Amino acid sequence: MQELRGRTAVVTGAASGIGLALARRFGAEGMRVVLADVEAEPLRAAEAALRDAGVDACAVRTDVARAESVEALARRTLEAFGSVHVVCNNAGVFAGGLSWEVPLADWEWVLGVNLWGVIHGMRSFLPLLHAHGEEAHVVNTASMAGLVTNPFAAPYTVSKHAVVALSETLYHELTLRRSPVGVSVLCPEAVATRIGASERNRDAGAARAPETAEQAFVREALTRSVAGGVAPEAMAERVVAAIRDRRFYVLAEDDWRRAAALRCEDVRLGRNPRFEPPRPGG
Repeated sequence: MQELRGRTAVVTGAASGIGLALARRFGAEGMRVVLADVEAEPLRAAEAALRDAGVDACAVRTDVARAESVEALARRTLEAFGSVHVVCNNAGVFAGGLSWEVPLADWEWVLGVNLWGVIHGMRSFLPLLHAHGEEAHVVNTASMAGLVTNPFAAPYTVSKHAVVALSETLYHELTLRRSPVGVSVLCPEAVATRIGASERNRDAGAARAPETAEQAFVREALTRSVAGGVAPEAMAERVVAAIRDRRFYVLAEDDWRRAAALRCEDVRLGRNPRFEPPRPGG
């Protein structure tokens, strides 16, 4: 998909982080941009900033974990711009702890946003991407945690592995159908975002169990990791290049690739899993 100018992009999780960087990058390409997020005030601020920069932008408060909310996003997109060409299912949250101790509410929250958000996005937007018969593209945000496994992060890791598998399945289906719609899966390394502060987007009235030692450990590790992470703008550059090249895997540029290769080698040889996290900054 070479020509982006004048086309419409939808980005979830667009109020901050990778989503906001994507929205800005698409706007710089001359695209019309629909920003979706559950955080109302940051979403309005992002919309205003894009409009001030001359981007034709529209903000729609969206809870991607709810199918009806994503359906409403799709309807609003058509009302505003008439068609859609790029959809970035990007919204994501994090929760961790020992896999058998993670509260069921945490599992439901993470899978609701990270996995069901992508499913809802595909179900609502794939028919629209096919409707106009032009080139189009889907970008699903996973993580390098979708290609490797880490202790104390089961909900997040499970959700991201599922997004990679779902995206690969979609790629095969679109290829077999000779569809003009491309698909990419974004698997970033540590990125300087607010993923470690995901709790800000949960129901303030929901009961919270005391933080366990494992939850504290992974929270602190995540905070350190993203503090030294790459800029979200670098992810946006990779995504735009992948859309233009119709490239499926959009991967980290560091030792995370080596970790993923080691895992694949363990599977091929039937070896027990190893935990060899990449070096910081690797």
